[in-house]
Amino acid sequence: MGFLGRLYLLGLPLLLWTLNAMVLGTFAAAGQEMGCQKYTNKTCEECLKNVTCLWCSSSKKCMEYPVRNILPPSSLCALSSARWGVCWVNFEALIITMSVVGGIILVTLFICCCFCCRKKKNRKADKDDEKAAREREQRRVRQEERRVEMKTRHDEIRKKYGLFKEENPYAKFENN
Repeated sequence: MGFLGRLYLLGLPLLLWTLNAMVLGTFAAAGQEMGCQKYTNKTCEECLKNVTCLWCSSSKKCMEYPVRNILPPSSLCALSSARWGVCWVNFEALIITMSVVGGIILVTLFICCCFCCRKKKNRKADKDDEKAAREREQRRVRQEERRVEMKTRHDEIRKKYGLFKEENPYAKFENN
């Protein structure tokens, strides 16, 4: 399996897990006490047990995820230090992974569309070729019929004026 295959196998579950965690975080009850600040200066794992919490590894702060923003602002925590959901993936890696997976999906769709269009053009070209061959054959048959008609007409004119070619050119010299 190539690099892109492994990246896809790692990126897709991570993407699905992240989206799931985002949805769960936005549906958390507003009245429920989050208490993310009580995990400040503790471990990342303790902080991220609550899906609404964001861990900043540079300052070792645990804070509530800013749900109004898709990404945490840099004033809150740098993307390279921000952790959400799991401690081993920072937001920079998450953004890069999602971009690569999205790009692969778009390129795959584009290639599939190109091949589908090419097949349709080939089918159309095959039909056009068949039609042209049929027309050529019909023209050849009509031309052959006209050639036979012209030969017959010319032979009649030659007979009328005695210019008809005989089968044996020495026949007129024979004595009957």
